[in-house]
Amino acid sequence: MYKWRIQAVRFRGKEYKEHILFDAKYKDYFVALICQHYEVHKTNDNIPRYIKLHIDHGLEAINQLFESNPKYTIFDFLTDHLENGIASLEDVEVSLDAVKNLSQKIQKGYFASPLKIEIGKEIKEDGSPIFLNLNNTENYNNCHVAVAGNSGTGKTQFALELLFQFTQASNGQVNFIYLDFKGLKDDDLVFYEPFFKRTKAKFIDAPQTPFPLNPLTFIDNVNDKNKLMGINKFVDIIAKYANIGKKQEQSLKDATKEAFLEKKSGEYPTVKDVNDKLLELYGDKRDTLTEVMEGLSELEVFDKKPKGSFLNQNYYLSLSGDLPNSVRFTSIFLIINYIYNTFMNMENTPVENDSKGMRYVLLIDEAHVIFKEKKSQDLLEKILREIRSKGVSVVLLSQGIEEFNQPSFDFSSMCEIAFLLDIKNKGNIKMINKFLGLGDAEGRKVARSMEKIEKGQAISNIKEFDVGRLFELKQFKDS
Repeated sequence: MYKWRIQAVRFRGKEYKEHILFDAKYKDYFVALICQHYEVHKTNDNIPRYIKLHIDHGLEAINQLFESNPKYTIFDFLTDHLENGIASLEDVEVSLDAVKNLSQKIQKGYFASPLKIEIGKEIKEDGSPIFLNLNNTENYNNCHVAVAGNSGTGKTQFALELLFQFTQASNGQVNFIYLDFKGLKDDDLVFYEPFFKRTKAKFIDAPQTPFPLNPLTFIDNVNDKNKLMGINKFVDIIAKYANIGKKQEQSLKDATKEAFLEKKSGEYPTVKDVNDKLLELYGDKRDTLTEVMEGLSELEVFDKKPKGSFLNQNYYLSLSGDLPNSVRFTSIFLIINYIYNTFMNMENTPVENDSKGMRYVLLIDEAHVIFKEKKSQDLLEKILREIRSKGVSVVLLSQGIEEFNQPSFDFSSMCEIAFLLDIKNKGNIKMINKFLGLGDAEGRKVARSMEKIEKGQAISNIKEFDVGRLFELKQFKDS
C-alpha cells in the first residue's frame, strides 16, 4: 500500500523504531490520522517526515506538561484529552464562508450603467410613472429587495416585471434565477409563457427536467486544502438539510473523497458518483442519508454533464411539491450555495458614476419557507451581507412581514428596498415600520395608506417616491 517505511524517529537521542511507534495491526489508522491532519494523500512521499515532525512536537508538548505539573498523572492526561477530543468531534462546525476555488474558470461580466426600473405609477388621473434607480450607490447601500403581500395581491406579477426590466434595462447582461418552492402547474404555464419568451428564460420543471448544474463544481479540484474544505461544506449542506447524524456525515465525506480520487485532474464527480461510492460503503443498509442521496441521484435533479455555467442564462426553477421535502430543500440549498460560492470567487464589481456594477438576480419565492429554520437563516444572512459586493441582487418574496423579523436576525434590515402590498396584519404599524425601515413619525401616513390599500397597490421606502404613500404597482401582465 505504501512505497515508504519509517525506519526510526529520534527524540532527545532516543530512537523509536517503527514497530514501537505503530502496532502493525493499527498502522494504517495512525497514518490516516496524519494524512487528515496535514491534508496530504496517503501516497505522499513526505509522510515519514510529517510523522517525525508530529511526534517530535507531541513528545515535547507532553514532556513540558508533566515537568511543569509534578502532580499531574498519566490518568489525568488521558481523562482530559479523551474528553476534549470527543467534545471537539461533536461540536466542530463547518464554516458557512465561501470556499476558495483557484481552479474556477467561470467569469461573468457586469452592467455598470444606471439600472432604471419602472416600479409603478401614481394614483392620479395622469398616472405619472415611478422609477427606481436600483444600483444608485448614493441612495442605496445594496440592491436587495423585500416584497411582502398576501396571495392574490399581485406580488408574483410584480416580481416577474422586476426581472423582465432587469433583463431589458441591462441589455441582457444581468441574468436571473427564479426559485419556486411550490412548483408550477400545467395551467400556470399559460400565464408564464410570455414571461419566458420575453426574458429568454428557460423553464426547469425538476425533476422532469434536470437542472443544468453539477453542485460539486464549486469545489476546487486542484488545491488539496481547498478541495477538503469544499467537500466538508458539501457534506455539511447535505447534513443540515437532510438531518443526518455525525456517523452518516463521515460516511458521506469518505464517499465524496473517493469519488474525487477516481476522477482525472480537472474532472468532477457527479452526485451519482458520490452515491455509488456511498452504496459501496453502506452495502444493503438504508437510512436517511441513502434516501436523500438516492433521491438526488435517481430522480436526476441535477444534470450529469451540464454545458457551461447556468449563471450566464435566465432560469425559472420549479421544484415539484411531489418531491420528498429532504430532496427538495437539499437541492435548493446546493444551488444557492453554488451561486454564493461562485460569485464570492469573482472580483467585486466596481462603482462607476455612482452606479454599482450588476451581474445577477437571485429571486426566492415563498421565502418564508427558508425563514422557518435557523440553519437556513444563517446561510441566507451570510449571502445578504457578502454577495452584494459581487453585483448580485437578492429578491425575497413572502406572504407576510413577520417572517422577515426573526429572533436572531431581521432580514428586512438587509434589504435596502422594500415593497409592502396588502397583508393580514396590516394594523401592526410598528412591525410595518420595521419592515420598511421607517421611524415612528411616518407611522400615521403608513396607517392611513394600509387602511385604503387595494389589490395591485403598495407602499414602499424607495427614495424616489413619497415614503408610505400608495401607488399602483407595475405588473408583468400589463406589459
